[in-house]
Amino acid sequence: MNPYLGYEIALGLIAAYFLVLYVLHRTGRLGPDRALTLFGPALMTKTKRGRSALDRWGRFQRFWSVVGDVGIALAAIAMATIFLLLLFGAIISTRIPSSEAPSVNEALGLPGINPIIPLGYGIVALVVGIVLHELMHGILARSQKIGVKSLGILWFVVPIGAFVEQDDTDMNAAPRRPRDRVAAAGVLANFALTVIFFVAMSVVVSSAVTPTANGVGIAYVEPNTPAANASLAGGDVITAVNGTSTPTLNAFENALALTKKGETIALAYYSASLGRSVAISITLADSPTVPGRGYLGVAVDSITPAELKQVFVWPLGSSQGPYTGAVEWVVLPLAGLQPIQGTSAEYFHVTGPLAAGGSATFWIGANLLYWLAWMNFLLGLSNALPLFPLDGGLLFRDYVASIAARLKRGWTAARLDQFATRATAVSSVLVLVLLVWQFIVPHLI
Repeated sequence: MNPYLGYEIALGLIAAYFLVLYVLHRTGRLGPDRALTLFGPALMTKTKRGRSALDRWGRFQRFWSVVGDVGIALAAIAMATIFLLLLFGAIISTRIPSSEAPSVNEALGLPGINPIIPLGYGIVALVVGIVLHELMHGILARSQKIGVKSLGILWFVVPIGAFVEQDDTDMNAAPRRPRDRVAAAGVLANFALTVIFFVAMSVVVSSAVTPTANGVGIAYVEPNTPAANASLAGGDVITAVNGTSTPTLNAFENALALTKKGETIALAYYSASLGRSVAISITLADSPTVPGRGYLGVAVDSITPAELKQVFVWPLGSSQGPYTGAVEWVVLPLAGLQPIQGTSAEYFHVTGPLAAGGSATFWIGANLLYWLAWMNFLLGLSNALPLFPLDGGLLFRDYVASIAARLKRGWTAARLDQFATRATAVSSVLVLVLLVWQFIVPHLI
């Protein structure tokens, strides 16, 4: 089979996409005043259909105004959080070697480009997040009497999102509070969806998933090692070493640290292939990193199956504390534990009505819920950045103008707007510098 077939298909589709754009341009069907127009390399398909639905949904002005005010406060918190995270990342980048520096691909939260975001789950989650983000903008705009010129879909080979085109004249003329409600609506929608999809996965996992054993999960077994010779395999769960239970990674590492090369130990584990617990005696080899210490030859996951279920169900209830649990939920893709498939899926029994389609089918659905929550969390944070032309850029400008109006009561509206615009330009440059910093600085130190 051709190993480059996938790349060849992708290049062919991209070439066909740009050929279609060229034909549309040559036939006069593509332009700013047409139903088809370009947004960078992406194709925007505009329509006026759907505006009546936005009017119906947005007619509850008092309700949506309260929702919008919540969004403004939430966006301010998200803006401060993501900015502090960028500062923290910039500081950390000065202390890590170039070999540990993140790649440029990791700066882009795009499926297929960012190595930790799976293509299929990522595209579905991104499209859902963007569509509902834009839909909320439209509803809040109509509730605040701001016009919507068109709605549409954004394409780049495949649909990558949606948009609601607000009337720029209405937006600029609107009072600050209604305008900010509209700007914050998308951020609020993404965080609300994060909660909804997180709760859905929590319910699904808590009701159908049970760890096969209380121990550490084997991610990988090195060939020609004691573990391989004893037929241990990825997906097995080690529950005890020399009679000492290993419910955590620390307990497992401490138990192994007490062994010596050539020592025969008792090992208890759950075998995924046999579907039962097994107790064996195994003679350890010499450790390649600590000469004289016993060596089993397994790589275990940093989060045990029991801890992993806890992270999926309620990370704030983690035995290591709510902060650690929340961080673990976010970084599961970096740890190779999301999506759950293959070896990691063997750490669990799936039971009940949700198991009717089989374990693999169950985890496809559960993984999708995770990525829907994860991508919406990412979209909510990134759109809150004080960076023009993101939602956070508009909100930051108005935040600055509001604060300046209180401190500089003699300034005219024009001067306030000029000051806020300059402040937003400065914040945009600062954010871009912080983003680039962590990818370049480790290579310069």
